[in-house]
Amino acid sequence: MLLYSLLMFAAGAVILGVGIAVFRGRTDLIHDYHQANVKEEDRLCYGRAMGAGILTLAAALLASGILALCLPEGSMISLIVLFGGIAVSIVLLIRAQRKYNGGIF
Repeated sequence: MLLYSLLMFAAGAVILGVGIAVFRGRTDLIHDYHQANVKEEDRLCYGRAMGAGILTLAAALLASGILALCLPEGSMISLIVLFGGIAVSIVLLIRAQRKYNGGIF
């Protein structure tokens, strides 16, 4: 489980950095076609909403890695946390896309 934890920590750290940047307004890190219909006055709110979804994904990765490392039989629990976090993250990202872009694409 050490390798799994290290992979989760590495991926979580990268996604955490991207999420923080997007949350602070770096919407240029998001594909152009995902923000084609976002109004200029909504860019900051769009970045915060998308950043929250990305940060949720990073938190799920990090929590899954910690649980797999700390719990003796933590593999099943860590996978439940991982997939639950991915599901919540996808819901947050889709909601932000629909609200600010008018659709998913």
